[in-house]
Amino acid sequence: MIKKAVEKALNNQLNAELYSSYLYLSMSSWFSSQNLNGFANWMRVQAQEELMHAIKFYDYLIQRDGRVLLVAVDAPPTGWDSPEAVFEHTYQHEQKVTELINDLVDLSISEKDHATHMVLQWFVDEQVEEESSASDILGKVKMLKESKSGIYMLDRELSQRVFTPPAAQEPATAP
Repeated sequence: MIKKAVEKALNNQLNAELYSSYLYLSMSSWFSSQNLNGFANWMRVQAQEELMHAIKFYDYLIQRDGRVLLVAVDAPPTGWDSPEAVFEHTYQHEQKVTELINDLVDLSISEKDHATHMVLQWFVDEQVEEESSASDILGKVKMLKESKSGIYMLDRELSQRVFTPPAAQEPATAP
């Protein structure tokens, strides 16, 4: 059985992951409206990944006999001034998510919830990757500034990203 403080914090994180998915879907829509379909694709894949993260928290709560409490997801912004502004926002958002995950790790340690601590390590590693990816693209966009041909080439590069769903896990069976 999961402790109530951990259950509440994991539910909050589940909501934060759903918000992240909404945010990246909104960014995808904005890029589509700018005819930057490769950027839109990258953000759509990011939205799918964030939804997968929410499902991981959902499944974990259920597995630990916790209660999942779904609450309203805040509406994300719908417009940005430039691709650079979008990736600035993305990078800052991923840094915030890293803080949230670190806070969960701290809580799992203080509550002596070793199972949750172990599960959260996957998210710690994931956030290193998420921040690095956002920072990398932000750096490229900043380098290109107003280069339309450079943005076009980066758009083509980002169109290659594909969402790969996680492999289905076998349900646990009793011995």
